[in-house]
Amino acid sequence: MKGYEDREYNAGKDFTETTDQENYLFKGAIINLRKDRILLPNGKTAPREYVEHRGGVAVLAVDENGCVPLVRQYRYPLRSHLWEIPAGKLEVGEEPDSAIVRELREETGLEAKSIRSLGRFYATCGYSNEIIRLYLATGLTYVGAKPDEDEFLEIKYFPIDELYEKCVAGEIEDSKTLVAILTYQARKAAGTL
Repeated sequence: MKGYEDREYNAGKDFTETTDQENYLFKGAIINLRKDRILLPNGKTAPREYVEHRGGVAVLAVDENGCVPLVRQYRYPLRSHLWEIPAGKLEVGEEPDSAIVRELREETGLEAKSIRSLGRFYATCGYSNEIIRLYLATGLTYVGAKPDEDEFLEIKYFPIDELYEKCVAGEIEDSKTLVAILTYQARKAAGTL
């Protein structure tokens, strides 16, 4: 459409912010809260509050019938239950490829013959550095679930096409689940799975 070039501005300029002062407000077992002072590209300073997080992994496990296990769990910050793909945070020093095998087994009792990357995304880039790495697991075998002692999960299998429709209808509210299902369906349609 003609005229869009007139709407672009500051193309190619570097707007990198640099850290002037680091300040931890809280250091916890899962997250740290920081309020740093940064230098803006114009030389002025500004505060930046954000959450440090080790990151996490999430897996879309698709069985031979095209069904996907979701776990339903209570999410205290939301005061609500959500249906989600199996996922978890990285432990200190843990590699994502090891973490995904652990999480799939703990939450669903499944082992996979094939686990491959579906990419990664920033969960909430405006106030956190958390990266969630997504995986696709296939060739599934049930070996017995071993959830953490503070995890209370309901597991249910859904056809992948039904989950896609739920995403489009706004019935799936968990971001990692949305991203994984939409990525899977797009790659399937493109023939790149």
